[in-house]
Amino acid sequence: MNKFLQILLPLLFCATIAGAAKIKGHVYDKHSGEALVGATVVLEGTGKATSTGLDGSFEIKGVATGAATLRVSYITYKTVTTQITVQEKDNDHVKIYMESAAKDLGEVTIRATASGSNERDARRIEQNATQVMNIVSGRAIEVSPDLTVANVMQRVSGVSIERNSNGDGQYAILRGMDKRYNYTLVNGVKIPSPDNRYRYVPLDLFPSDLLDRLEVYKTLTPNLEGDAIGGAVNMVMKNAPDHFQINANIATGYSQLFFDRDFTSYHASGINHKSPYDINGSKYKATQADFSKGTFDYTSKKPAPNMIGSMSIGQRFFNSKLGVVLAGSYQNTYRGSNSTFYNSEVVGTDDYAKVTSKSYREYSEQQKRLGLHGKLDYVFDSNNKISLYNVYVDLKNQQLRDQVNTTYNGVYSGSNGNNAELVYSTRSRLTEQQIYNSTLHGDHKLFDGKFKIQWSGVYSSAKNDVPDNATVNLNALKTGDQITKLSLVNTNPIERRWERNTDEDKAGYLDLTYTVKAANDNKIDFMAGGLYRDKQRSSYLNKYNLYAKQVPVPGSATGEMRSPLYGVDFANYTDLNLEVSNPQGGVNNPLTYDAFEKTSAGYGMFKFTSNKFEVIAGARVEHTNQGYNLLFTQGETRPVGSQVYTDVLPSANLKYHLTDKAQLHASYYKALNRPGFYEIVPSKIVNEEYEERGNPDLKRAHADNYDLRYELFPGASEQLLVGAFYKRIKDPIEFTFQSDATRPQDIFYTPGNFGTANNYGAEIDYIKFFNKFGIKANYTYTHSRITTPKKSRRINETTGNPEPFLVDQTRPLYGQSAHVGNLSLLYKDTKHGWDVQLAGAYTGERINTVSQFLNNDLWQKAFVQVDASAEKRFKNNISVFVKAGNIVNTPTKLYIKGTNAANNDIKENLVSNGQTLIRNDKYGQSYLIGVRYKFN
Repeated sequence: MNKFLQILLPLLFCATIAGAAKIKGHVYDKHSGEALVGATVVLEGTGKATSTGLDGSFEIKGVATGAATLRVSYITYKTVTTQITVQEKDNDHVKIYMESAAKDLGEVTIRATASGSNERDARRIEQNATQVMNIVSGRAIEVSPDLTVANVMQRVSGVSIERNSNGDGQYAILRGMDKRYNYTLVNGVKIPSPDNRYRYVPLDLFPSDLLDRLEVYKTLTPNLEGDAIGGAVNMVMKNAPDHFQINANIATGYSQLFFDRDFTSYHASGINHKSPYDINGSKYKATQADFSKGTFDYTSKKPAPNMIGSMSIGQRFFNSKLGVVLAGSYQNTYRGSNSTFYNSEVVGTDDYAKVTSKSYREYSEQQKRLGLHGKLDYVFDSNNKISLYNVYVDLKNQQLRDQVNTTYNGVYSGSNGNNAELVYSTRSRLTEQQIYNSTLHGDHKLFDGKFKIQWSGVYSSAKNDVPDNATVNLNALKTGDQITKLSLVNTNPIERRWERNTDEDKAGYLDLTYTVKAANDNKIDFMAGGLYRDKQRSSYLNKYNLYAKQVPVPGSATGEMRSPLYGVDFANYTDLNLEVSNPQGGVNNPLTYDAFEKTSAGYGMFKFTSNKFEVIAGARVEHTNQGYNLLFTQGETRPVGSQVYTDVLPSANLKYHLTDKAQLHASYYKALNRPGFYEIVPSKIVNEEYEERGNPDLKRAHADNYDLRYELFPGASEQLLVGAFYKRIKDPIEFTFQSDATRPQDIFYTPGNFGTANNYGAEIDYIKFFNKFGIKANYTYTHSRITTPKKSRRINETTGNPEPFLVDQTRPLYGQSAHVGNLSLLYKDTKHGWDVQLAGAYTGERINTVSQFLNNDLWQKAFVQVDASAEKRFKNNISVFVKAGNIVNTPTKLYIKGTNAANNDIKENLVSNGQTLIRNDKYGQSYLIGVRYKFN
C-alpha cells in the first residue's frame, strides 16, 4: 500500500501541475497609460504574489482554473481588485489600470509636475520638451556606479568626458564640441565657474546624490541663454516631496592603486592662505620664516578608507502650502595615478618629433567634497507661488606629485654613452573650489491663467584658491644604475606660489507668457522676457623663488662652496637653510587683474500647439560688454581692454506627432561662444612645460546649428531616439602653439580664431526593458573639420640649413571623438529588492593637445571604461549597495600619429603600428560598499 501511494501521489501532483495555468498581464497608470514598475500583484486566497517588472509586466504560474481575484497595490496609487476567469490555456492578457491616491487640496491644489526622479517621469519630460534633450533620472543616478555629476554625464548619448589627474571625469564634451562651448545651470540658472582660467564649470565639484535629475540640452530656444554651441547641462536639485521623506546613505571603500603603493602626503594644516605680500604689504621683504614648512613635510603610508555619506529630508506643511527640503553630501576620498611622459622635440627636416627625455610621476590626491542644498517654496493660492533655493559646493583637493625627469644621453639611442641626467621634482598643492548660488523665484497667473509671470533674482559666486603651491627640485647624475650626486638645482630650486580668483554674479530674469485659445482646441503662447547679469571677476598671482645657502666642500683648501647634497647636508627639506631671491614677491604680473562682463538680453517667441504640431520660433538679442584692467602693467601696451558687441540669435523648433508615442523633432538655432577673461588678458605666464599668452584680439565664435530627431516612447520607461545634427562654426576658438614674431625661437601656447569649422554627426539612444532585465545603449558618430596653420621644415637652398615654413593642415576639432558609445545592462527584481548594473563607456581617439608642428598633435587613444553597481533592499527601509569603478583599469594613453626613426632605438618600445607613445596614465580600480536608508 505504501508503495502504491508513493507512486500515486507524485502522479497526482504532476497532473495538477499539468492542469495549472498561467496569468500574465501589465499594470498601467490610468491617466498617462504608462507602465508601473514594482507594483505588487496578489492572487487572493492562494498566497501567490509577484511584482511588475521594468516594463510593467507580471506573471503568476501554477494557478488553478476557474474564478480568481487579483489585488494590485502600489505606493501613492489606489489599490485595485480585479475578477478574472482562469482557463487551462489561452488566458487573456490582463491589463490593469491604477489611479493616483492623491487627495484634492481645495483652493491651494497644485498640479504636480513630473520631477524626473524616476525613469518614467524622465522619459515623459523628454517627450514633452520643447528642445532636444536627454535626461538621467535621480533613481538612475542613485543606482549607478557614479558619485559625481561629471561621471554621470558620460552615460548620456553624444557626451564624452575629459578626465582629471586621478582618472575621474571632470568636464563634458557634447557632440564633439569642447567644454568651452557648453554652459552649466542649476535649476535653470547659469552659475559661474571657479576655474582660474576659463568660464566652464568643473562638474566633478557636484556630488550626484543632490540631484532629482540631470538634463542635457542639445538645442536652444530663445528663452535660454545663447552661448551654448555644444549644449547646456542643467542640474535639477531635489524638490520638496508631497509627504515626509528621508533618504540617507553612508559608504566606505578603497582604491586599488594604494593596495599596490603608498599614498604620499604633506601637512597642509599650517598653510597660509595669503602670501607675505598680502599679510605685510608691498614693501615687506619675506624671509624663510614667512613660509610654512608643512608643505615640504612629506609622509608615505597607506591611506585611510574612503568615506562617503549623504542625507536628504523633505516635507510639506500647512495643508501642503509650505514645502521644505534639505540635502547634504560629504565625500572624503583618496585617489591618484601613475604617469609616464615621453618628452619630444622636432629637429632637422623630419616632421615627426624625437623623444629626448622621460618623466615619471606619481600623483596622490585627497579630495574632500561637500555639497549642501536647501529649498523653500510657498503656495499662496492656485495662482501664486514663490520659492527660495540655495546650493553650496566645496571641493578641497590636497595633491602631492612626485616626479623624476630623465634626459636621454645616449643610452637609449644606441650610442656608446651610458650616462643619464636626472631631475627630481616634488610639488605639494592644495586647491579649494567653491560655488554658491541663491535664487528667489516667483510664479504668478493672471486673467484666469491666460497671463503668466515668472521672475528670478539671483546671486552667485565662485572661488578658486591655490595657496602656497610649493615645488622643490633636485639635480642628480646617474652612471649606470648608480646615482653619484643628488643636490638642489643651482638656481632657485624652490618655488612658493599663491593663486586665487573669484567670480561674482548678480542677475535678474523675467519671463512673460500670454496664452490665446484658437479653433479646434489649438492654442498659441506668446512669450517675451530677458535678463541682466553683472559679472565681476578678480584674479591674483604671486610667487616667491627660494634657494639654499651654499656649504663648504669638505677638504677644500681654497674654501670652495657647493649646493647642499641630499643625504649629506640635509635629510629633510624642512631642515634647509633658505634665502628668498625675490623677497617682495612677484605679484607684479599680468595675471593679477580685475575684469567684468555685463550681459543684457531680451527675447520674443511664440509656441503654436495643435493635435499634431508644435511650432516654437523667435529670436534672442544679447548685448555683451566684457573687459579687463591689469593691476600691474609691466610696460604692457594694452593694460585696459574691452569688447562690446550685440548678437541676434534666431531659432525655430518643429515637433510633429506621428502617434501618441512617436514624433519628429526638428530644430535650428544660432549660438555664440564668448572668450574667457584669461584668454583675452595680454598675459605671459611660464608653466612647467611651456609659456602661455593671452590674446586681446580674440573674437567670439558663432554657429548655426541644425537638428533632426525621431523620438519613440513605446513604454513608460522606454525610448528610441534617432537623430542627426550639423553645426557650422565661424571663428572657432582653438588653442595652438605659435612662434613669437620677433623671436621665432620662442614658442608659446595661445588661443586664436581659425576660419570656419564644420561639425556633423548622428546618434541613437535606446532604452528597453524585458520584465526584470533592461538595456540602455547609445552611440554617436561625430565628424568635424578645421584648418589651422602648422609649422614644417625644409632645407634652405642657399644656406643648406633647415628653416621653418607654414602649411595648412585639416584636422578634427580639439577634443572631438568620432565614435562615442555607452552600454548598460540592468537587472531589477522588485520583489526581492535587487538592482544591478554593469556599465561600459567607449570613447574613440581624439586630439588632446594641438601642436605647432605638422603631424605632431597629441592624440588620446580610444578607451573603454567599465563600472558596476548593485543594491539589495530589505523590508525595513534599509538597503546595502556596492559600486566598482574602472574595473578593467583603463589607462589614458597619448600618442603621435607617426614616428621619428631615432625613436625606434628607445628601449621602452614606444613605437608601434606607426604611432609614438608620449604619455601613459594608470589610475587603478575603486571599490565602495555602503548602506542606504529610505523612509517614504
